[in-house]
Amino acid sequence: MTKTLLLFICAMFVGTAGAASKYDNPDTIVVARDGTGEFRTVTDAIEVCRAFMDYHKVIYVKKGTYKEKLIIPQWLQNIEICGEDRDETIITYDDHANISMDGNYWPAELKQQLIAMGDRPKLGTFRSFTLRIDANDITLKNITIENNAARLGQAVALHTQGDRLIFVNCRFLGHQDTVYTGMPATRLYFDHCYIEGTTDFIFGASTAWFEHCDIFCKINSYITAASTPQDQAYGYVFNQCTITCAEGADKVYLGRPWRDYGYTLFMHCTLPKGIRPEGWHHWQKEREQTARYLEFENTGEGAAIDKRVGWSRQLTKKEAKEITLENVFKREDIWKVEP
Repeated sequence: MTKTLLLFICAMFVGTAGAASKYDNPDTIVVARDGTGEFRTVTDAIEVCRAFMDYHKVIYVKKGTYKEKLIIPQWLQNIEICGEDRDETIITYDDHANISMDGNYWPAELKQQLIAMGDRPKLGTFRSFTLRIDANDITLKNITIENNAARLGQAVALHTQGDRLIFVNCRFLGHQDTVYTGMPATRLYFDHCYIEGTTDFIFGASTAWFEHCDIFCKINSYITAASTPQDQAYGYVFNQCTITCAEGADKVYLGRPWRDYGYTLFMHCTLPKGIRPEGWHHWQKEREQTARYLEFENTGEGAAIDKRVGWSRQLTKKEAKEITLENVFKREDIWKVEP
């Protein structure tokens, strides 16, 4: 090989290696199930996004039903997934906790050992998600995230691990364990969203603010199951939300503490007749000593406080003034959310 040819090949290699992807820019990526966009799946659009982007990237998803088990990995940021129409742009999957796992989840040798011992490994709650967000600074708008598994076990629609996540005008559909806010100290903001489910369908350890959200209880059970750590000042804050119940659901608890020190506050919310007079359940008797269950100026037939459990509390007006987005989300960084 001549020296000139070698230099030419090296120059070509360097030029190719340094070339930016055509998607490495703040332009919008279009996803369409019918093939009219750049990609047919949201997963493929996520794959072309650059790691740790310092600009805002929009993935615009046209109307359609996308059967995907989607993960937004921790090395991404500043991505907005925006649907064309909230009710007609649907990301859906149908895993549930009691599905037997295959070799994609367990090493084949270990799986065979478990089966030989008569123990068929199950998927479990935390792998049952439709969408898992491991990244920070992700926004979802105008889109439905659904777990449409049959009622055969826990089935998560949205599983969050990242910080500074925003959900605007979204729907989260499922039965048991619809929304799992999995990571302590992370902050989530839900604005004008619809969330439905059966048992513990909003659960986890994050600090999450729900503003003007519609919460639909499909059966007699529990809306929330907070596992707020003791050293975390706030858990779930529902502000100006509307709770409704399906026909026949007339004994619904506002929540029960999944772990000690669970924190849940309903303020300025509309509570229906279907909410139980006692309001809250302890899950385990000793958690009455640590649960932080609060209400302030709720309205509706389910808002009467005369029969509430003695270990829940009504905020004073002075205390309620301190419950602001700025205070609830205050950390060393500055993250301002505009309602």
